[in-house]
Amino acid sequence: MHDRFHSLFITGTFSAILLASSALAAAPVRQDTPAKQGTLKTAPAKTPQHPATSSPIAGVLDGSNGEAVTVLGHHAADGTAARYMNKVIYLGPLGNRDTLDTPYSVMGVPHDVVVNQQLRNLNDMAQYLPSVQLEVRGDPNTSRPQSRGFEADVVANSRLDGLNVVSTTPYPAEWVDNLQVLNGLAGALYGPENPAGVFEYTLKRPTNRRTERLSVGVDSIGTPTINGDISGRLGRNGWFGYRLNMLHADGTAYTQGSSVRRDMVSGDFDFHLDDRTVIEIDASHYTYDQRGGAPAFGILATGVGGSALPEAPDLSKRLAPEWSGYHMETNTFLGKIKHQFNPDWSLTLGGLYQDAARQSFGVADTLCDGGKTCSGRRGSSGWFSSTATATTTANDFRVGSTMAYINGRVYTGPIRHDLVIGTNGYMMGNYNPMGASTPTQNLGIHNLDGPTPSGGTQPYYHGRYKSSSIMSQSFIVGDTLRLNRHWSIMGTLSWGWIHQKGALNASSALRDTFQTSAAFSPTTSILYQPTDNQTFYFTYGRTVAAGPVTPNSRSYTNTNIALPAAHSEEYEVGYKLRYQAMQLNVAGFRMTSPYALYVAAPNPNAGCAALSNCQTYQYGGTQRNYGVEAQISGEVLPNLSVLAGMTWLDAELVGAASPALNKKEIVGAAPLQANLLLDYRLPAALGAFASGWAVNANVHYMGNRAANVTNTLHTGAYTTLDLGVRNTFRAAKLSWVVRFGVSNATNARYWASVYTGAPSGTSGAASSLYAGLPRVYHFTLSAEF
Repeated sequence: MHDRFHSLFITGTFSAILLASSALAAAPVRQDTPAKQGTLKTAPAKTPQHPATSSPIAGVLDGSNGEAVTVLGHHAADGTAARYMNKVIYLGPLGNRDTLDTPYSVMGVPHDVVVNQQLRNLNDMAQYLPSVQLEVRGDPNTSRPQSRGFEADVVANSRLDGLNVVSTTPYPAEWVDNLQVLNGLAGALYGPENPAGVFEYTLKRPTNRRTERLSVGVDSIGTPTINGDISGRLGRNGWFGYRLNMLHADGTAYTQGSSVRRDMVSGDFDFHLDDRTVIEIDASHYTYDQRGGAPAFGILATGVGGSALPEAPDLSKRLAPEWSGYHMETNTFLGKIKHQFNPDWSLTLGGLYQDAARQSFGVADTLCDGGKTCSGRRGSSGWFSSTATATTTANDFRVGSTMAYINGRVYTGPIRHDLVIGTNGYMMGNYNPMGASTPTQNLGIHNLDGPTPSGGTQPYYHGRYKSSSIMSQSFIVGDTLRLNRHWSIMGTLSWGWIHQKGALNASSALRDTFQTSAAFSPTTSILYQPTDNQTFYFTYGRTVAAGPVTPNSRSYTNTNIALPAAHSEEYEVGYKLRYQAMQLNVAGFRMTSPYALYVAAPNPNAGCAALSNCQTYQYGGTQRNYGVEAQISGEVLPNLSVLAGMTWLDAELVGAASPALNKKEIVGAAPLQANLLLDYRLPAALGAFASGWAVNANVHYMGNRAANVTNTLHTGAYTTLDLGVRNTFRAAKLSWVVRFGVSNATNARYWASVYTGAPSGTSGAASSLYAGLPRVYHFTLSAEF
């Protein structure tokens, strides 16, 4: 009855709002109803008497969210145009820029891919980007991203509409319009951060054309889903824009005995005070609850008893008790003011607050290591021990982030200068439970292909304390010099301030662990454009990031102390080509960053639990990554869209303090990764019925990754296949789209994620493994009102 109430409540609420918005929008605010099929690109309302002048630099009044829709009669069929090329990208303080004017490798997953592939969370987008990998943190919805083999920070590398957000909390794919990833160093644009680039998520924004969309569907064994999305403008000249988005999903996940519930409500509003000033307000709440899903499998520092990892389990068979899982709630509030002084100068101010809370009830499974933990059962045979422990790691992240940019254009003789001056940054507080309320439970020894682990009870913890905090703020200046129609030089400089605190335990107060002032991060680029549709570029950059903090343990001589600031460096050359409806991006790069690891302390102090086990955490080498990446997107034929890419990567630890680790592969960094997505629409010449059909296929390849720092274990390579079909038709004076898809159609078994223990990239630490999802079916029926 409770589940039925949720469904009825969501459906009833959406229906009421839908009817209300239809009545309000009956007045002729904007009537974008072409009589024939075409393409409509959403854009902000402009006062007819005083047309707004778009900023040539930051695009502050360009509210276009990238959502392109195909118009059928009087209604839009979302995503059916399969527009997979994005000509404009967002670069934070530099604003919106054409990809050909950008000396960075930026890869994206556009809106139509999200819709047509029926993606359910932001991490589903990662497979389409060949330089991106995920570190699954308990569930595929809560992964920590990597780019070019470098791990992203929890907050510094992830942004929502340009403002920092938590990366390790779940987000629904239905919430955002698209994903863009700037690969490589970006500290000169965004301040101190890891060398993992920037993961930029773009919110869905109000559209000019009144849109009322209702989608219902089901995933896997049985997770009914309903999503309502309404948008439009009200008032004189459409001065008030609104977008309301609601989601409810509740049912069985990809294996019997498991469950998943997703509830989201968001509101996005635009207030056009005049033709030069707009205020944007966004608020959302998302609840994600999962039980009985796939557990993590740990690899002890000593490895497993065999020369290879066991084959990944088939996750269509449940491997964890029904009570194990996660409950997560994320509240996000965002506001911006954009003002254009004149055609050459503009101002952008923004702020965000986010509270990401989570409760973890998972189990900890460890692959056997040849008899030391599993009574003689060998790890290579797929045996593992299972325990249930109350998780006392961070269970609440609170983030506040800000931005303030002034963009302008001036001329010195024939040279044009596109200028920026501004600041961005964030503050984050971490909160941990005081301690466990239930003791550790031993759930026994099991085989990956054996009976499902059962028994035990859900563990609990109690209390909460502030375990750490960080403040990061940067000051940014930049200039892009347009020398002539062929040559440009771009330079951006930032100075960052970082103040980090941590607590040893629940009974101790926060104390300083790391602090630096005016840490310098420069980037400079040279661009050569022989023709209007192609660009060659060279970029050099350096980025500073806060040093990692040693875990609280008496086994380390420098516990709860951060290492010095980490300075990363990059050289990148690239080529970009836009030909008709196709776009190509190729880049070669070399990147270096300090690598932290544990080494035996030469003079153990009395703080160690055992003198023979006393270690020091320090920089003990350099992570050196170089490689080549490419992405092609757009239409290869009028009815055939493509989004494809590949990355070849050589990621090694060089100059290691320990000879046993020198020239070893970085854990989790694939030497080769590739993805190919094709979408074919039947031509109109076949008739009205046949031309409504489309098919798509996606092939994803992941190379063989190191599973431990000594490279004695590897995950093996894998390939997955996704297939889909959709049909667009009209009935009852409405536009309808029915989509059916299957991911991992061959039901391949593979290790989807592997990474070292915290802090990341440490010698001697255990690694964590997560298996990939089994074959999963998706069905969605959408109606455009």
